[in-house]
Amino acid sequence: MDGENARGGEAAARLSRGVALRDAVDVADPGAWLALDVGARRRLDVGELPTLEEIEGRRTLLAVIPRRRELTDARLALALCHHDGRVREAALHRAPGRPALLPLVVVRAADWAGQVCDRARELLREALDGETAVALAPVILAVGRRERGAFAAGLLGEVLRRGPLERLAPLLGSPDRATRRFVYRLAIEERLLSPAGLARAAAVDVDTVVQTLCADAALAAVSAESGEDVLEPLLTARNPRARSAGVTALRRAGRPELAVGFLADRSALVRACARYVVRRYGTDPRPWYRERCAVADDPALRPGAVVGLAECGERADAELLWPLLAHPAPGVRARAVAGLRLLDVSGEERLRPLLDDPAPGVVRETTLSLLPSAGRLPADWLRERLGDGWPRHTRVAALRLLGARGG
Repeated sequence: MDGENARGGEAAARLSRGVALRDAVDVADPGAWLALDVGARRRLDVGELPTLEEIEGRRTLLAVIPRRRELTDARLALALCHHDGRVREAALHRAPGRPALLPLVVVRAADWAGQVCDRARELLREALDGETAVALAPVILAVGRRERGAFAAGLLGEVLRRGPLERLAPLLGSPDRATRRFVYRLAIEERLLSPAGLARAAAVDVDTVVQTLCADAALAAVSAESGEDVLEPLLTARNPRARSAGVTALRRAGRPELAVGFLADRSALVRACARYVVRRYGTDPRPWYRERCAVADDPALRPGAVVGLAECGERADAELLWPLLAHPAPGVRARAVAGLRLLDVSGEERLRPLLDDPAPGVVRETTLSLLPSAGRLPADWLRERLGDGWPRHTRVAALRLLGARGG
């Protein structure tokens, strides 16, 4: 926050020196407007800010204002951030017809001074149409997190609901995360997106909230008649939230047999959903996992199958995991160690050699498994692995285990 305020103070200083608004403020960044609002009051002296007489364009009692300045957008922006509510209110009366100042009108619509707030809201209601709603959405939603910010956010929702889906399209791809969340919620509430569109959004958006919103909405729309245009984007998504929604949807779509292919998924969430679906149709996933883990050197064995066995298995299944500690694939070795830990099977003598494994992932999992029994590990053996000749991941593991044993 201090960094943001400092940025706002620098922008305010540039405005006071006559720099144009667009050159002084990153106008595309909603945070820049909030920072300017705070920074102008903290950074500038009263003499550097516009006066009430300047904004109103009148003479003082003593003299004509020396070297009357042009009332530019930059000067009005500073006035809209003034610590004196009378100046802020006067600036709002000069703001109509100046679209560059609308972000600060949004800020003032959450002002603590009643007259300033009321005037700003009046201006915002007059100015906010479909085009300006799209442009101002990020700053409106940033201000919406303030105590009095709900008005502008509510007004934004009203305007966007009245428009066609095409108006929302730029906001659905907005780089601002809060904007995408808001617009996707609105689109889902108004049923503006098809199930296939929701599925694609869940698959490609990088924000976990948007992924969940769209995946849940797409899942609710899936039926036995749903086509590949809904299931395919979910099942092939890179993010696990979308994949898990797709796997869960297989039950409603009447295609539970496809869930078997996700029992060895790299995500624990997806594996759990796959087990749920196959169990609902009378299949026990444990034998499936045991069959795949039975061949210790199978090059096709997937790490997800190894840890999946531990997630739904019993301690007796450790007999299949121990041989996998020597599997050629580092991912399988790491998941075998993790699986033994999930099954609450100990054996520091058999795990200890894996601290020298060339794969950092294997060493990390081994360290986690050995921490509870670190006191039984030879201290000299661990200290030897602190030397420069050992890989970094081995040195880190040895240091953690020495710390756990109090040395």
